[in-house]
Amino acid sequence: MKTANNLRTRIAAVLCASALLATGCASDSSDDEDKGSGSGSLGMDEIYRTGLVDVPEASGDPKQGGTLTVAEYAEAVSLNPVQTYATGQTGMNVLAAIYDTLMRYDVESKTFEPRLAESLETTDNVTWTLKLRDGVKFSDGTTLDADAVVGSIEYYMANYGFQGTLIQANLKSMKATDKSTVEFTFNSPWATFPNLLASGPGLIMAPAAYKNPEKFQPIGAGPFVLKSQAPGEKTIVAANEDYIDGRPYLDEIEFVMVGADQAKWESLRAGEVDMAYIRQDDVVQDVREAGYPAMVNAQSGVRILTLNAREGRPSSDVRVRQAINYAIDAETYMERTTGTGETADRGLIAEFSEWASDAEPVETDPEKAKELLEEAKADGYDGKITYLGQSDSTSKDAAVAVKAMLEAVGFEVELDLVNNVAEQTKKVYIDGDFDMAIGATSIPDEDVYSRLYAALGSASMSNPGRYANPAMDKLLTDLQAAASPEDGAEEMAAVENLWREDVPYVNIAGGAFVNAWHDDVHGIVPTAESSILFDKVWIED
Repeated sequence: MKTANNLRTRIAAVLCASALLATGCASDSSDDEDKGSGSGSLGMDEIYRTGLVDVPEASGDPKQGGTLTVAEYAEAVSLNPVQTYATGQTGMNVLAAIYDTLMRYDVESKTFEPRLAESLETTDNVTWTLKLRDGVKFSDGTTLDADAVVGSIEYYMANYGFQGTLIQANLKSMKATDKSTVEFTFNSPWATFPNLLASGPGLIMAPAAYKNPEKFQPIGAGPFVLKSQAPGEKTIVAANEDYIDGRPYLDEIEFVMVGADQAKWESLRAGEVDMAYIRQDDVVQDVREAGYPAMVNAQSGVRILTLNAREGRPSSDVRVRQAINYAIDAETYMERTTGTGETADRGLIAEFSEWASDAEPVETDPEKAKELLEEAKADGYDGKITYLGQSDSTSKDAAVAVKAMLEAVGFEVELDLVNNVAEQTKKVYIDGDFDMAIGATSIPDEDVYSRLYAALGSASMSNPGRYANPAMDKLLTDLQAAASPEDGAEEMAAVENLWREDVPYVNIAGGAFVNAWHDDVHGIVPTAESSILFDKVWIED
């Protein structure tokens, strides 16, 4: 029963993230009077380009002290890493502040570098050897050694932490070979395994943190320690005086919940917060046009239609899935829900991604949709299908747009608009009680394999539609061995071609997650999963 409860908690976080990431709306944005031209001078290729942008040079040396206020995209549902969807948009920022990570993704060099680790090496991408730095201590004074790493990752996997099942599915063995060395051996080559140690599984917890599962304590080896937490309002962390790389410059960080992206943007401009995490397309474009320093993380699949392939559901019939795919006009959908159709993208991987393949694009084709639907009806399908979304105004706009497109080709669509994320969570991830639902895959370039496995792998617990095809599993294993877009071009094209044929879900748009801050904030260090590290951050006088 304990394991089931932990699993349900993790699953709740997964859909919470998906539902939030799929939400976006058009809104009236006043011109920024202080920065930038706001004239629409940036092209979409400049706005949706991963990397640090508009970051000014500091006028002096780092200053000690001060409090940084960060408007988060979504709150960490728990400071226990196994109960929080460990991405920058859903809690990774505060988790990394408390626990730090073994590795870090360098967005500029597009490589992984050690952090709490001293090194991570392999000769064949099958066996990886992790060496730990000497002298790393948890905030309770105990040593972060090889046994602590193995114990933390085992706890993470056993309790279904985000990406934990991915490690478990591939892991042949994990063992501490001495006090400072952990050896991982996988069943097949895994080129992007370092990303896992730069994200959720790399948040190493002290043994005392999870010794009593009923009273978890957030004890890590990060640059900050928990000071206070008011759920739904703010979490405050204070400088760890004994951090391995020295006390951080900041005294405290306040991670606050402000509201929708437009409210966060207004708070940033008004100086009420120092940094804001923004996803909404029109606000992202405003931030970039205004010239604020920012870290941009462009991602594929930020809006999708999840299709339920379980037996007895309409979309268990591939012809129904294909008909839905041909009926959807992504540009029209995005125009109605965000005010711009420029980010519409029907590919598995967005056009702006380095991993975009040469697979033929999906084109809206109502006649083909009608033909496939009629074939399914001839075999007994009644044409009825339910769309699951939420009841806020933006979600209603999305639902109405999808309903109109599908009914235009012959479907009869019933809208199931629930009141909140929790209800949607239960229906999609726990009960499987949906035909199609709005969601997201949010695939970053640094590790496309992990996200694709989560969405398409037959054994993945983050695959809500229960799509399963042994051929896709094999293709994903082939992709797992690819260390770069060049290495994996053939494998990616094969995955995308099968995805287009099977239609496990319908892709609608790519997009970006943006962390933006004021000119007087320096030392921001981006890492994996669109998250930020704060140990070198300081505020200029």
